[in-house]
Amino acid sequence: MHLYNRYRAIFDRWLHPLLCLAWFLIGLSLRLANLTSKPPWTDEFSTLVFSLGNSFLPVPLDQAIAPDILLQPLQPQPGANIHDVWTHLSHETNHPPLYFFLAHWWMQLFPTQGGLVSLWGARSLAAVFGAVSIPAIYIFSLVTFRSRLVGHLAAAMMAVSPYSIFLAQEARHYTLAILWVIASLTCWIIAIRNIQNRRQLAIGVALSWVVINALGIATHYFFALTLCCEALVLIVLAWHQWTQFNQKQTTNLSPLSPSSPHLPILPPWRRIYAVAAGTFVAGVVWLPVFLHNTYGSKLTDWIQQPREGFAWLSPIFQAFAAWITMLYLLPVEAPQIAIVLGSGLVMLIFMIWAAPILVRGFKIQLQQPENRLMIQVLSGVVVSAIALFFIFTYFLGIDLTRGARYNFVYFPAVIVLLGSSLAVCWHGSQNFKGENQTIKEKIGRWNITGKKAVILIWLMGFISAITVVSNLGYQKYYRPDLFVQLIQKTSQVPVLIATTQITHVQIGEMMGIARELKTQNSQFPSSLFLLAHQDKNPNTSTAALESTLKELSKPFDLWLVNFHAPIAESVKKCAADTQSLPAVNGYEYKIYHCGKN
Repeated sequence: MHLYNRYRAIFDRWLHPLLCLAWFLIGLSLRLANLTSKPPWTDEFSTLVFSLGNSFLPVPLDQAIAPDILLQPLQPQPGANIHDVWTHLSHETNHPPLYFFLAHWWMQLFPTQGGLVSLWGARSLAAVFGAVSIPAIYIFSLVTFRSRLVGHLAAAMMAVSPYSIFLAQEARHYTLAILWVIASLTCWIIAIRNIQNRRQLAIGVALSWVVINALGIATHYFFALTLCCEALVLIVLAWHQWTQFNQKQTTNLSPLSPSSPHLPILPPWRRIYAVAAGTFVAGVVWLPVFLHNTYGSKLTDWIQQPREGFAWLSPIFQAFAAWITMLYLLPVEAPQIAIVLGSGLVMLIFMIWAAPILVRGFKIQLQQPENRLMIQVLSGVVVSAIALFFIFTYFLGIDLTRGARYNFVYFPAVIVLLGSSLAVCWHGSQNFKGENQTIKEKIGRWNITGKKAVILIWLMGFISAITVVSNLGYQKYYRPDLFVQLIQKTSQVPVLIATTQITHVQIGEMMGIARELKTQNSQFPSSLFLLAHQDKNPNTSTAALESTLKELSKPFDLWLVNFHAPIAESVKKCAADTQSLPAVNGYEYKIYHCGKN
């Protein structure tokens, strides 16, 4: 018996670390799978170029250039350092520098590919941060609910969340930002527990919280939305506490009696005020840079598009789609329509089955005195964030719902709430009574126990993760690989690929094509690129195209790609291609065959 107890103690000691390791390895494997099978898109090219300490500005405009010239910003420079990273980043884009600094050092560990920076190296940094968020969410859940079961279920769902994997397989800063959100919310939860128990916040936690918040803002400016949500919930909590205090005062309850709150509400809040002040200072230092790079910038035009008619409803559907994909996503972007329809039907059936289980688990947690406050404050963060998104969208004209990636500001809170709800289902009627029996009966109608239901939900997430890894869900916005294949099939003579250029976004679009030409070692006739710069007058791009066409030897094929300017007279002399060709994500094109005169 003594020996049994000894081995049991050893097993219990190692069970939870091993489970965490298992979730981490599953999550890391999924995030590294097929990491370079999908071509980079324009935002990733921004990360690659600026993290190298390079710039888009040397790329020649208004003239025909070879692919190698267009790709020069993707070539590592031996003398580049983080000062170069910050110099180009601060002048050409509207992002803070922390992730780009880390990526600069990280990418130096990987050899170049054909002289270009390693895409695997660049994306693997985001993948590693994404995998680290799995044990991080476990710790966050443990601090919040003091339940290892909730922690493991949250970590398990984070490991396979299609939304999380989508962010982790891009060379972008969102997975690092998620880590700061988790860390900040953890400190925030500790502060709320101190408020609840009327204890002063430990100075170490307060200082850590300020540093975390500062690093979060230095990673992504939208991290400030997380801080706003934390502040809103704390304000409501303070108001509620003050109201309770006033009610007890009006009933002539002595403030010194054991059952009353201690008269000074201020002491538990003093260091929270200090954290708020320190965070404010850490954010304000970025304000001049943010305003300088954002005011009048064309880089954010895509989320400030005017809308009319049914377009007013699109933010609602965009937001709903992002919420669903935090949990599951089947191959709704597969090329076969039958798979698309079947996937959509299965997702609908699954949602109808799973939603009541999750909602009732959520309600039962609200009934537990030890968990009620945590459920309320985390729900407050999620609801506040969603409300802010719609305020920005409908009142400020900035449609944050167009970028699913921006939901990182409250995504960890959703996963922890999901873990807490699944814990109710997992426990069954052993630890909870009352309404939980209704859950058991509901699942029983499907002949599925609570544990099996949780496993089924996790397996659905795992299949969804495979969907994203296989590029059948959360597909890349640009598909230069398909576009290059189309050029190969269509053009038998040299080609000129022309686009209108406003910012480095359009340069990135063309870089995707040039990179595919280089990596595929295409043997078809030579290709040139024209980046026709466009100011307020679109005719400047037309003039650049006209001038370039006069300098080229015929025959050649002209591909106007995302070209938003009047057609030049020289183009009208060429024969427009009348074939019915497929659409390609990110590339709207027209083809003209320019033969000999």
